[in-house]
Order: sequence, then C-alpha cells, then structure tokens
Amino acid sequence: MMDAKEIERVRRFQRTVTQRIGVLNDRFLARDRPLGQARVLWEIGAEGREVRALRARLELDSGYLSRLLRSLESDGLVVVDGGGPDGRVRTARLTPAGAAERAELDRRSDAAAVSMLRPLSGSQRERLVSAMSEVERLLLASMVTIDALDPRHPSARHCVRAYVAELAGRFEGGFDPARSISAGDQELRPPAGLLLVAVLQAEPVGCVALKRPAGGSVAEIKRMWVDQAVRGLGLGRRLLDEVEARAAGAGVRTLRLETNRALTEAIALYRAAGYREVAAFSDEPYAHHWFEKRLPPGA
Repeated sequence: MMDAKEIERVRRFQRTVTQRIGVLNDRFLARDRPLGQARVLWEIGAEGREVRALRARLELDSGYLSRLLRSLESDGLVVVDGGGPDGRVRTARLTPAGAAERAELDRRSDAAAVSMLRPLSGSQRERLVSAMSEVERLLLASMVTIDALDPRHPSARHCVRAYVAELAGRFEGGFDPARSISAGDQELRPPAGLLLVAVLQAEPVGCVALKRPAGGSVAEIKRMWVDQAVRGLGLGRRLLDEVEARAAGAGVRTLRLETNRALTEAIALYRAAGYREVAAFSDEPYAHHWFEKRLPPGA
C-alpha cells in the first residue's frame, strides 16, 4: 500500500507544476489554443507523424485525439491524409501556417523557461534543472510497461535484433547467434518459455527471455537487453524481477544464466540481484561467467 504522505506530496507537486507551466489556462503560452493542441503540433513535427503513432506516444483516447486534430485542421494548421494500399494509414502533417505556429510556440516556451530560471541564483538554477532531470527520469521509468509477447511480434523482433547487434559490437571477435546456444521462437513461447518486452511511449526499449527446458524446475534467462537511451532508469533490474516472478509462478525453483566478460554492467546487475557465480553448466562459446539463483518456495 502506498504511503498517504507520499501520495499527498505527489499531488502537491502536480498542482504546483500545472500552475507554473500554464496548464490551467485554455490559452497556453498566451496563444488561442489549449496545451493539448500545442503538444500535438509539437509532436507532429516537421516530417509529420502517423496518427496511430501519435495516439500511442501521447497515450490519448482515439476520440479525443481526433477532436484535437479536427480543431487544428479547421484552423488551417494541420492536414490529415490517408496512405497505404487501403488508405487506412492516416498521417498528420503541418501546413506552412502550422509550422509557423509551432515555431512561435517553441519561442514562447523558451521564454517561459527563462522566466522560471531568471529569478533564481546560479546555484538555485543548477539545483532546479538537476531536480527536473531526476524527476523526468523517474517519470519515464514509471511509464514503462512490460508484457509477454510472441517472439514474432515486431517489438520482440526489434529487441532481439538490437540485442544481437550490441553483442556483435561489444564482444571480442563479434557475435554470431548461430554459434550460440539456441533461444529460438518455439523455445520462448509458453509453456517452453516466454519473452518479455518493455515499452516506453510506444517504442520497445528492452527485453528478457526465459527458456525452460522440458518444463522442469530449472530455467535459463536469455536475451537480456536494455536500450542505451533508457539505461539508468532501473529497467534492467525491473526486467530481471519480472522474469523471476513469472518463473517462480510457473514452478521454476532455480534460474541460471551465462554472460560474457565484456558485459560488465550485466555482471554487476546479476550479482546485486543475488545471483552467485557457479561452475560452467553449459558449453556456450561466448560465456566467461555462469550464474545461478535459487527462487524461494511459494514465490
């Protein structure tokens, strides 16, 4: 259960921030449009953006986003056109007037930031900007979702490709998955295993897999990867905790994994999470360290 004092501090922070940045005013930054419309203009950007991607990134109800886009279209700032073979892929693009409005909003946003910083001393500004950066990191961490996906899902494919590419760049002599112990699609589907994918703002940013040979009480952790852009958010530990919980719920009592000496961050993570180094239990050609962790009964 959440602490009541913590909940109240979060709500007080929200009230202060929304007032200070002008969310309460229907004319955001003294323009004739609310914050929602201004944010959609900014997210569409110079290249345009598919409406479904816009909806996923902003986590908006489709009806509400449609109303925002219609308002922007009626103001001559946005056009929404169909594409693809069946015309169902709709893309929002800025008109020249929309691009000019976006530039003006950027200018006024910069001025608003200056007005927030100017009254403060140099040390206070540094503290505020550092605190804002920390809050942003923690809020982003709270926005990450983790779900089990089929290995053929596009987000799962993206993560595994990124995992392979990173190992190829970091391992001495590269990395060829064909030489490594298998973790194929069939091995990462229930009941043989699973693949967890972390998503932030509609983009896949991490994964971890569980391989359970013959459905026994011993399982292997595979395909542990976190996107460089979100490292430092604690996502690696969260993925590890989630796969452990899923394994324990399926009756697994011992988790094993092997890793390469080049992956120093992963090694530190495993040790901090209670994994102990053991003798080699596989002939994985890319491994230098083997780890094991006993899961408590009834976990």
